[in-house]
Amino acid sequence: MHSSAPPPSLQELLVRETADSARVTSFYEPIARWCWRQSTGATTPFVIGVSGPQGAGKTTLTTALSTVLTNLGRKAITVSIDDFYLTRKEQLALASAHPGDRLLEHRGYPGTHDVELARATLSSVKAGQPTTVPVYDKSAHGGRGDRFPETAWREVSEPVDILFVEGWMLGFEPIEPAACPEPLRATNDLLAGYSVIHSLLDAFVLIEAASLDDIVGFRVDAERARRSRGETGLSDDDARDYIERFLIAYRHYVPRLRSHPPGRAAIGVVIGPERQAVTLRVLKGRESD
Repeated sequence: MHSSAPPPSLQELLVRETADSARVTSFYEPIARWCWRQSTGATTPFVIGVSGPQGAGKTTLTTALSTVLTNLGRKAITVSIDDFYLTRKEQLALASAHPGDRLLEHRGYPGTHDVELARATLSSVKAGQPTTVPVYDKSAHGGRGDRFPETAWREVSEPVDILFVEGWMLGFEPIEPAACPEPLRATNDLLAGYSVIHSLLDAFVLIEAASLDDIVGFRVDAERARRSRGETGLSDDDARDYIERFLIAYRHYVPRLRSHPPGRAAIGVVIGPERQAVTLRVLKGRESD
């Protein structure tokens, strides 16, 4: 039986992993301690959803948490919804089927993922079965992306204690047609299919940006970092054009997600332009309604 008290070395390990003591103190450590407590006593892999804007640091956070929690005795892994994006060929076919819809022109919005592949993969990990997890190459096709061939997919061969699932639109629910703005109508209809993923979540972490302008900056910074590593990334102008398509979704879906997050327990954090926590509070899980 795992202890419910987080180890005292948690902060030290996170700082060592991230080399960012300020963000660890304000953000990562409180989230890590909350995840430790929530997963205590779980007899099957405990699935924690992490939702937040593009470029806000979801991958950095969940990678650090997975490494540190594993080192402390709870085997943890991270799977991104991004890994289930359609192949480039499928994405082009989707865009062709919705001419003029800028939200389905490129990857990102509901409808641009293989939801059945995601459901089957996550269910297999949650059942403790050996699982092959897809991997998506965001640098392919000039930064527009494509799924890696199956020979490059990730093997999860051993049961895990904690499974982090992260994605920018994780937990979003369709809004009423009467309240749905015209640009979101097609993707709003497609969003209903994602409930099969949300039903697998036991707990939820919601990351919000203090300002929508910060989200644009996050994505531009992320693409610059990708280019600096020698990878193919979007130019600053293309990154802004891409990310600004998502701002309407944050306006319409995040308020509902904040008040009705999936899972039995949830915690929310608002971050500023430097990705440090401005506020952090416990939210009411959807299953406690």
